[in-house]
Amino acid sequence: MIPLYSARQTREADSYAINVLGIPSIVLMENAARSIYTAIREFAGTSQIAGKIVIICGKGNNGGDGFALARHFINEGSQITVISLGGESELKGDALTNFRITRNLLSEYPASSLIIYSGPKDLSLLDDCSIIVDAMLGTGTRGDLGEPYKDIVEKANQINALKIAVDLPTGLDLESAGGSIVFGADLTVTLSEYKTGLFYGKGYVNCGRIVKGSIGIGEEYYNKLQVDQYLIEPEDAFNGIPEKKLDAHKYSAGKVLVIGGSGKLPGAAIFSANAVLRSGAGASFLAFPDSMKRLAQAKLSSSIVFPYNDEGKEFLSAKNIPELENRINWADIIAVGPGLGREKETNEAVVELIRSNKTARFVLDADALPAIGNGEYKKLNLRGKILTPHHKEFASLIEVDLELIEKNITGYGKEFSIENGCYLVLKGAPTIIFNPAGEVFINSTGNPGMAKFGSGDVLTGVISGFLAQTEEIEDALISAVYIHSLAADLLLEEKTEYGYTSEDLIEKIPDAIKFILKSFIE
Repeated sequence: MIPLYSARQTREADSYAINVLGIPSIVLMENAARSIYTAIREFAGTSQIAGKIVIICGKGNNGGDGFALARHFINEGSQITVISLGGESELKGDALTNFRITRNLLSEYPASSLIIYSGPKDLSLLDDCSIIVDAMLGTGTRGDLGEPYKDIVEKANQINALKIAVDLPTGLDLESAGGSIVFGADLTVTLSEYKTGLFYGKGYVNCGRIVKGSIGIGEEYYNKLQVDQYLIEPEDAFNGIPEKKLDAHKYSAGKVLVIGGSGKLPGAAIFSANAVLRSGAGASFLAFPDSMKRLAQAKLSSSIVFPYNDEGKEFLSAKNIPELENRINWADIIAVGPGLGREKETNEAVVELIRSNKTARFVLDADALPAIGNGEYKKLNLRGKILTPHHKEFASLIEVDLELIEKNITGYGKEFSIENGCYLVLKGAPTIIFNPAGEVFINSTGNPGMAKFGSGDVLTGVISGFLAQTEEIEDALISAVYIHSLAADLLLEEKTEYGYTSEDLIEKIPDAIKFILKSFIE
């Protein structure tokens, strides 16, 4: 698991290097520039390096990194244009020193130049470049961009060139992973260690590939710091795959009851029930309206339909709960919600299910979430339960505007999980897991092809299937989320992001599990 550090922690690392280790700050800047240069050389093609490179430098240390980086490219014979957002009188410290060095060096290279930005007309210099390097703003940036940064980022994002961000893309608020206008990088060279905000929200969209640069202090300093956010690695997925015992039988290998499906949305629950068995569970039962059971039976691969008497209404009501009691007590996991519908009687049934089965292990998804909305969840015991909303469902559940959620995803997620003692799997790109201790686990697999009806229902099935086979909730959740998205990545070897379906995703789950097992066992 890769720890992610806050902007404050990374700034304190600079202070530690200077004041404790005695490394001059300009040496830190030189180390950073050298590592950024190496990362760009490894990432960019030869033809792009041979073209015109524009480095846009801000007035602070991020700009200083850019000035020093320009020198490395110049010394290797590249054609460089440096756009400085501040003149000599506006710069200070190491940024000013590197500005002067680069300016003096450029006098020996007439094909390259340094200009002081005077207005939007200077942005025409970007039109024919092959690489744009964003060295404008660093980790201290909060809130939305003002001018001239807004104009520059908007123009740069329109240019068909390779885009590189130094430490983080300008416009990205690391604390919230937000920003109304953010530099769209193909590569982000983040200095020292990986940072919060780079891997979700606007960071996920705008950072491109993320690699670590270095200021030269190593990892020992960071290993002593306290963190609560992590990026999930393949090894974490391996550790969470439930163990298969030699004497296992179909009922000891995990039993799942899916309560879902209705006349309006019959298919979602079928996706979940089918995914349960593809995830290794021994038994999967689908509680489904009796009036529609033939539809479910025709679509289920190996799961069993457990019909309840819906009196032809095609939805669940509270009076059906006694019919389900034996199966609820039998099951290791009860998944409630996929396609269940939002009838008033169904909502009442969901609340009663949770209230009357306090020790049961529930996965609450989709239509189960509105049922416990309007503050109803505060009256229920959610401790140890798993909720799997997407962002809009979560915003509705806690009655907070979606825009506010998007600006502080981890803050709202941590608060909800801590207060309710539950696990929150916030589905999205990427999916983020929150545990009751306030820790955050960010998934690192998946692709845009997953943005289709049914993908979330498949995830509910994978989560339920894994949880039914183990008591280790956190490990199973991390593994299930990773493997669900890994299956989508493996599908790209056969299909495009446009062409695969939720059925394909279910069929690929065993291959994703096999891929992880082979990676660490053989």
